[in-house]
Amino acid sequence: MGNIYKRVFFTVCCVLFMLTARAQSGPMNDLANAIRYGRVADISRFMDNVVPITINNTQSIYSHTQAEMVLKDFFSKNPPSDFIVSNSGSGGGNSMFTIGDLITASGKYSVYIQLKSKDGSYMLQEIRFNKQ
Repeated sequence: MGNIYKRVFFTVCCVLFMLTARAQSGPMNDLANAIRYGRVADISRFMDNVVPITINNTQSIYSHTQAEMVLKDFFSKNPPSDFIVSNSGSGGGNSMFTIGDLITASGKYSVYIQLKSKDGSYMLQEIRFNKQ
């Protein structure tokens, strides 16, 4: 009887490990890594035709090209050294979010990212950088 419990326990552990490994990959993880290293080209893969960007509580809506320039400028002035995710999940339905701290040479920024599914891909719905 004890052998059955060991098998069940081992199976549950394997399933949990696989779910954790799967959760760590995907569009939000890719986007978080792009932010961690300031890779605007990788961030732009998630951009739609228009992108709402908030920097220090000032929100503007940019075209795809303008948003790339704004982010390049932001990362050139604030070279990142790390991005630490503090919370993430689904915002209901077909969206997901991540909240974290971006550590830069010029200080720490709280970051909020929201992706929404559109035509089978996740697109950047909103991104906010607010200095702490």
